[in-house]
Amino acid sequence: MAGDTGSLVRLEERDGVAVVTLDDPDKRNMLSDAMVAELLEVLDRVEGSATAGALVVTGAPPAFCAGASLGNLGRAGEGARREGGARQSEGLRGIYEAFLRVSRSPLPTVAAVNGAAVGAGMNLALACDVRVVAESARFDTRFLELGLHPGGGHTWMLQRAVGEQTALAMVLFGQVLRGPEAAARGLAWTCHPDGEVVDAAVELAGRAASAPPELARRVKQTLRIVATLDDHEAAVDTELEAQVWSLAQPWFAERLAAVQQRVSGRPKG
Repeated sequence: MAGDTGSLVRLEERDGVAVVTLDDPDKRNMLSDAMVAELLEVLDRVEGSATAGALVVTGAPPAFCAGASLGNLGRAGEGARREGGARQSEGLRGIYEAFLRVSRSPLPTVAAVNGAAVGAGMNLALACDVRVVAESARFDTRFLELGLHPGGGHTWMLQRAVGEQTALAMVLFGQVLRGPEAAARGLAWTCHPDGEVVDAAVELAGRAASAPPELARRVKQTLRIVATLDDHEAAVDTELEAQVWSLAQPWFAERLAAVQQRVSGRPKG
């Protein structure tokens, strides 16, 4: 998959990791209809690639993503007052698709949060499997400040990431988490100096990308399934089926032989 540059979304590949960059810095990478359409097209390309084994999502500095376009929100508000909610819910779902599409991706995903992640931009970061952040990162729900109810599964994703109390503090009481505190509270995996966060995200994603692609996708699928289970035995059964499948794959035999060779210190054969 060759690197490519679109008008609002950039794509490059680094050692098997697709790096997708929202690229509208003058508007703080807000999610407009045009950007969402371009992002969905890029994600289709990445997931259909034979060489991309993981995905990093980031924004062109100085922001990660400052939420939904204010124009989109304004039009939705006017429409809701004039026509009621049904048609406007479709418009909002169009913006939601930016992060819902990422959350549905079978690839391992990492958000490299290099600046402000606001509202729907926070949703985009939360939709990724793991978040790494810059010291200047800022997680700001901001919905209540705008007089807007949270949407797109924001409250669900945030509570799962940080727990009830931190989610309440952020959504209801307007508390903002910056990079180091986000990592301390579990909203991010690690925090890095500004300018190093994308490299750190690519390095992390590269660990997943180095695994056999089918295996990494199957493991991610299993993690999602077992997260919904309440019974240990059900989780054992779910993993057992997938583990037996992996034992039959050629890459297992190859990697097992390589490990045995390293342990023995003798050439194979």
